[in-house]
Amino acid sequence: MRDVAAEAGVSAMTVSNALTGRRPVSEPTRRLVMETVERLGYQVNVAARSLRQGRTGVVGVAVPTLDSHYYSQLSHRLVVAFSQAGLATVVEETHASREGELAAFRDSRLNAYDGLVIAALGLSEREINALSREVPVVVLGEQELHQTVDHVSMPNVAGAEAATRLLLDRGCRRLALVGFPTLEDVEKVRLPEGAAFSLRTEGFLRAARAGGADVTSSHHGVTQAAGVLCAQDLLGRPERPDGIFCVTDTLAFGVVRGLADGGVRVPDDVLVVGFDDVEDARFHVPSLSSVAPDHDGLVAESVRLLQRRIQDPAATPTDVTVSFELVERESTTRPARPARRTRGARPAR
Repeated sequence: MRDVAAEAGVSAMTVSNALTGRRPVSEPTRRLVMETVERLGYQVNVAARSLRQGRTGVVGVAVPTLDSHYYSQLSHRLVVAFSQAGLATVVEETHASREGELAAFRDSRLNAYDGLVIAALGLSEREINALSREVPVVVLGEQELHQTVDHVSMPNVAGAEAATRLLLDRGCRRLALVGFPTLEDVEKVRLPEGAAFSLRTEGFLRAARAGGADVTSSHHGVTQAAGVLCAQDLLGRPERPDGIFCVTDTLAFGVVRGLADGGVRVPDDVLVVGFDDVEDARFHVPSLSSVAPDHDGLVAESVRLLQRRIQDPAATPTDVTVSFELVERESTTRPARPARRTRGARPAR
């Protein structure tokens, strides 16, 4: 750093500020420093900086899969937000398994990450609480953690209720739930406590029962292909639904495709609404109505809480549930039908 400062004709502190962004530096000076860094081939001695600061400047992000509309976009948002906070990010998949989530904590500890953001589906509260003593952590998802660690979640019940009421308000009376657990399994299946899909099922049932609707459900997986199979299943039943709530947008995309393959049009014949409001929802044909959690708020809270936890390991755990809005698009908006004209009988003479 002193070599760069001498070559550029500035102070070592100016070089430090230009590289870290800790204090403002004029744009011409920053450009001069960066050009000098490039010319001299200067590199930060990460090991030395880590020893001095007790940190690596790297955080981990662990999600069930990157082959998903929601988790791929969430991971991207977190990488961008941490980068803006001056932190590098390592992203890994846990495959929604307990073993994968344990590995994410182990990798964070072995690689001396400053902290970890993890969407936990397979670990128990006791395990998360124990592992959080080894590495600063923020948990995403619907585990019931009783404020033992920092936790950011989505409004699953309220969002699903709002989506179902939208179908009811649009005149639907035969409703279908696409996702797991199905209505037949909801009482006997024991998912991780507070799992998102279970909560969305709860919200669907609350609104549907309050609205006096007939309900059914279908489940063949969590992919778009599974959504196609669910649509085929529902179309083969004696009473076809006139409104479908899908627990994810990914499933909804498949359902719309499956309905079209069966000659059923959305929204003319059946209405469909999803959950997550991924970017693709705006661009599908028809565009998909969806529950839109505050993605920006979720990411901002995750970054804020992890930075706080890194700075103050003894801070009181915080539990945050972000807000949502229901975005109505073409999949629940029936086109206005033209007025019917009836030709009257010719008057008698």
